[in-house]
Amino acid sequence: MPDKPPYRVPSMEEIRALPWNGFTAASSFSGCGGSSLGYRLAGFRVGWASEFIPAAQDTYRANAAPHTVLDTRDIREVTGAEILAALGLAVGELDLWDGSPPCASFSTTGKGAAGWGETRKYSDAEQRTDDLFFEYARLIEELQPRTFVAENVSGLIKGAAKGYFKLILARLKAAGYRVEARLLDAARLGVPQARQRLIFVGVRDDLDASPVFPAPLPYAYTVTDAVAGLAAPAGLTHDPDTGYRLTFAGLTSHDEWLLLRPGQCSRKYLNLVRSHPHKPANTLIATFAPGRGPTHWSEPRLFTLAELRRFSGFPDDFTLTGTHAQRSERIGRAVPPVMMAHIAGAVRDHVLTPLRESGRI
Repeated sequence: MPDKPPYRVPSMEEIRALPWNGFTAASSFSGCGGSSLGYRLAGFRVGWASEFIPAAQDTYRANAAPHTVLDTRDIREVTGAEILAALGLAVGELDLWDGSPPCASFSTTGKGAAGWGETRKYSDAEQRTDDLFFEYARLIEELQPRTFVAENVSGLIKGAAKGYFKLILARLKAAGYRVEARLLDAARLGVPQARQRLIFVGVRDDLDASPVFPAPLPYAYTVTDAVAGLAAPAGLTHDPDTGYRLTFAGLTSHDEWLLLRPGQCSRKYLNLVRSHPHKPANTLIATFAPGRGPTHWSEPRLFTLAELRRFSGFPDDFTLTGTHAQRSERIGRAVPPVMMAHIAGAVRDHVLTPLRESGRI
């Protein structure tokens, strides 16, 4: 394996100072801003974003660029004409339309098909989620962006959800796009986390260009690569950011953790994982509590928020708001910015830039 550079994500100040590449993106189902930050890392200007969950809106606002308009309505109430008006663009002029429709209905660890068609608890609100990908597609039809990128869980191409995947793919193609979908792993795109996600890339038919995906890196960052230089002394019991208790004291899951070898998952406690120091972190989840989620490899404790930021490819100074549970949920649900930067960079370099240089856009 070739030498890999030290793991580092640019600071928010550095990201704000990056030059604009001339392309504009708009983001739906934006969460705390993971995908938006990835586009900014790739030089895009994110002019409009949509997020329905209030706690996620707070974090998005805390890190957004001054020119980004944040729409907090249910996406079902939003029209393409309103988005274009906010951006000052006409139909067909938006360079990239992004979206990460909530994926609980298709998650391999959730209830899956049992809850399709129902309004269920999602984060700090309740909403139906299995139809939201079709709202994303509706807005593609109304906006007619030059390209689009959509992200979802790997479960969308597994089991009963395969039927939904075929319907979604057909709808996207019918909107007038060449579309491809691939399963990508964040660990091969510069993120120290094993996180598989299904990525759709579409290019409008009239532009005569094909969807592209980034080439996987020849190396992967590990847990210890990620936390290098962080101040987390041995014996840490509370999160320095929030004072949240990180240890398992008084819980039987502490005893279970002691039985696990680094890299092992518990069979007794769902999602209890003892991380391996020389591998990427296991997939981060939306709910962190003693006995749930990836844990430190040598200490019986959860990871700190500072460590979780590193594992998901966020800058150290990315602002998280709310309670410890809300902050960790934001990270667990987010698209890793560094992963999205690689995807956005591929679309920029191999689709949008050649189209601009040839005068087709």
